Amino acid sequence: MYLTTTLSVALVLFLVGLESVLMLSARSLVERVKQNVTVTAVLTQSADTAVLNPLLTQKDYCHHFTYISAEQALKEHIRSLGEDPSKFLGYNPLSASYELHLKAAYAVPDSLPAIERDLMAVRGIAKVIYQKDLLSVVNKNIHEISILLFAVALILLLIAVALIINTIRLHIYSKRFLINTMTLVGATSWMIKAPIVRKNIGIGLVAAILAVAALAGAIYYVQLRLGILLFPLTSTNVALLSATVVLSGVLITFFASLFATGHYIRMKTDTMYEI
Repeated sequence: MYLTTTLSVALVLFLVGLESVLMLSARSLVERVKQNVTVTAVLTQSADTAVLNPLLTQKDYCHHFTYISAEQALKEHIRSLGEDPSKFLGYNPLSASYELHLKAAYAVPDSLPAIERDLMAVRGIAKVIYQKDLLSVVNKNIHEISILLFAVALILLLIAVALIINTIRLHIYSKRFLINTMTLVGATSWMIKAPIVRKNIGIGLVAAILAVAALAGAIYYVQLRLGILLFPLTSTNVALLSATVVLSGVLITFFASLFATGHYIRMKTDTMYEI
């Protein structure tokens, strides 16, 4: 019975872990999308990259940047449009520029005017170009998708909690006559609850460890073997995922066993045969 209960809870906690992976992956995807939003800083002819490079590196909103020389811009223009403006103008009309990739927190429409003003105040930058409409669309879509994912995760979490509670209730159901006997001989409520709650917390902890191990194997296979990036395997993300599963297992089994035991303690002897 303990083995069956442990495996049942572990499978449900694995579902909780998958929900956490879904949320972490969604957050990572949002950050990657936002970091692909670029701001183009067009340089003057007298701009000094030796001064601008360390200056841009220190900007809080800049994730990373790429320098595009006038010659590179001309080659890209020829490759894209198939014509060379320098042949009939006699000179290269394009200017050098920086492509700034913003940090996710700054890739919002409200931050861009302030970023533009800050860049325009830098000596050597002639013009700042960004696609405000595109950024608005991106943020709107991200907001809508985030709400949808949160709703799905919440529904799955409620289902997982209900399944664990029912599993624990069935586990304690088999002990209802023992609980009733202890009540009749004068055992206090907590004397009855304490050993049952401790055992079920142990079940939740073991089940959580099994679920974390299964998740680690699944993530390893998907990210390292299949090459599908779900989310960065940083110590923070790994600790957050593991803590979510373990705390869910311990807390849900604790409260489920506590309330289920209390239910059978309050139940009269005659009614136990009617269940």
